[in-house]
Amino acid sequence: TAVTTETGSPLAAQFEHLWRTWGGPELVQEYRFHPVRKWRLDYYHAPTKTAVELEGGLYSNGRHTRASGYQGDIDKYNAAAMLGITVLRLGTGQVDHQHVTEIIDYIKAKEPQP
Repeated sequence: TAVTTETGSPLAAQFEHLWRTWGGPELVQEYRFHPVRKWRLDYYHAPTKTAVELEGGLYSNGRHTRASGYQGDIDKYNAAAMLGITVLRLGTGQVDHQHVTEIIDYIKAKEPQP
């Protein structure tokens, strides 16, 4: 099992490589989760209602750290929570073996057992 496609982001490519390497379950990329807003989650595991968001640009004044982008993320993550979606976030420097395997283990533990 693996992520379906790779994106152009180096952070996403690193995440996807680690996800495949450590046997992470199938994820949907750019999952549109909200019935009205056009918000998308970077990666989504439907059976456990778990999302993984990559927060790049933390040290380069990226969108996630500027006030309007940060507030937009708050709205998006609150809306996801209200829909019962757990959002797990990885920042720059956290897309590594430790953090990715923690998320894989979390999702596998939440998966419905046959």
